[in-house]
Amino acid sequence: MRYISTRGQAEPRDFNGVLLAGLAEDGGLFMPEVWPERSAAEWRSLRGLPYAELAARVMHPFMGSAIDLDTLRDLCGLAYAGFDHPATVPLVQLDDGLWVQELFHGPTLAFKDMALQLLGHLFQHVLEQRDETLTIVGATSGDTGSAAIEACRDRARIKIAILHPEGRTSEVQRRQMTTVTAANVFNIAVDGTFDDCQDMVKSLFADQRFRTEMRLSAVNSINWARIAAQIPYYVASALALGAPDREVAFAVPTGNFGNVLAAWAAKRMGLPISRLIIGSNHNDILTRFLAANDMTARGVDPSMSPSMDIQVSSNFERLLFELMGRDAVATAGLMRDFRATGRMPVPDAAWSKATELFQGLALSDAETSAAIRQIHDTTGYLTDPHTAIGIEAARAARLPHSTPIIAMATAHPAKFPDAVEQATGIRPSLPPRLAHLMSGTEHFTRAPNDLAAVETLLRAFVQRNDAWGTAA
Repeated sequence: MRYISTRGQAEPRDFNGVLLAGLAEDGGLFMPEVWPERSAAEWRSLRGLPYAELAARVMHPFMGSAIDLDTLRDLCGLAYAGFDHPATVPLVQLDDGLWVQELFHGPTLAFKDMALQLLGHLFQHVLEQRDETLTIVGATSGDTGSAAIEACRDRARIKIAILHPEGRTSEVQRRQMTTVTAANVFNIAVDGTFDDCQDMVKSLFADQRFRTEMRLSAVNSINWARIAAQIPYYVASALALGAPDREVAFAVPTGNFGNVLAAWAAKRMGLPISRLIIGSNHNDILTRFLAANDMTARGVDPSMSPSMDIQVSSNFERLLFELMGRDAVATAGLMRDFRATGRMPVPDAAWSKATELFQGLALSDAETSAAIRQIHDTTGYLTDPHTAIGIEAARAARLPHSTPIIAMATAHPAKFPDAVEQATGIRPSLPPRLAHLMSGTEHFTRAPNDLAAVETLLRAFVQRNDAWGTAA
């Protein structure tokens, strides 16, 4: 299995090369050169498997000869052994034909653990094989940072630096990052938005001299391994509800488009998915695109669902590449236009193709709060703001009654206790293992919204950490 860039100017790589590189040198995102596909009989053969085994079998075709199946089984077993629920990704029925799949039973209570717990082990495995070290740099709107830090903390071959927009995450999200005391972890609070943080990470990777000097790799969903590791939970829920012998639909609250792109990838592999429903908050660029081919970036306004406070959805480039018939030149041109003007003129034919599968719904904060309250009042189910948006998007979809809709529960309600309490009067408690968060000492460094300043901080962190490692 080889991977190519969406912009066509980077050398193809195998899975391990893509894992360690993260972003392609031409600024594009890596995609499989050929999509692996499964027959109905092959999908049926995965029914009833424990989640770790299913994940290994679903992911292995994306790895080719880079990692053998037995090794991947072992890594998946390690990754998911610490999850709080025996099913790892349990399904809960809310209504006739409406389900939620809980993706928050990992160590940081968010769906990002599903991929990042595995990526931590994958990084360690490949680095040990190559006798190398690297520096992971990532941007977070809330959940990626804590999940990545938890997966990479105290690993001798990895240094990890996470940029978050100061004041634009929930307190629990922030503290899950900043109370970690591992020497290989560095938190930077940027005076800006998530899009600013994400732009800086991409700029760091585009600076080839800095990238090589710091031995950079990515942990955001710009790294293809993140997407690959999210495909299995869509497969698991679809099989549980009758696939491949009937179609299913998914409703996904999404900001950076990576989570729903994994569902699209499952469909591309042959899983019968009839509809992908995107939930957005008032930062609604994806919903506007699907409704009216309006891919225009606006200012990012803080919301009660901060993980979706995004206007530049990185993973949309991967879908765009496919919608454009894998035309790397055209894809690169559209991305340049978007960066230059804040507007992406997607051809009508490509937009129409997207609307055949995708639809969207955007909720204001007031509507989100009402949704949290209504869901709890009618079903007894307590949701965080992001999940509530996904459930409302599912309810608005108006699909055939025979098609089950699975809404993705992307975070534990205790990650957003203020929003949940405001809506329902109930303040969800953190699990006992995380009770220390609210009293722990925080460690982070503030930075202006300035690339040079962040580069200086990162270089100092890496040099300090390297010196500490040599002394140790």
